[in-house]
Amino acid sequence: MKTSFKSAAFVLALGMGVGIAPTWAQPEPPVQATVSTTEKVSINQASAQELASAMSGIGLKKAQAIVEWREQYGAFSSVDELSDVPGIGHSLVERNIDRITL
Repeated sequence: MKTSFKSAAFVLALGMGVGIAPTWAQPEPPVQATVSTTEKVSINQASAQELASAMSGIGLKKAQAIVEWREQYGAFSSVDELSDVPGIGHSLVERNIDRITL
């Protein structure tokens, strides 16, 4: 019985030495909360601050450009029209397509 205990201890020590630990010795991964992305921000109604916080790759400066464009030219008639704003390209619109609405 001492031999099997020593063998088990040796295998455990060897495994831990190369970064392998038995399942029971590994910590459980942390539980992450899921964030709902169902709420969209309206590019025709949101403030610059709301746009900046809701959209990926849009800081306050670009968000202010969106609001200024909207004030100068009127409401956006399509989401794709957002790329007409200086500094906002098609790839940025595509990246945020699930976050924005008219």
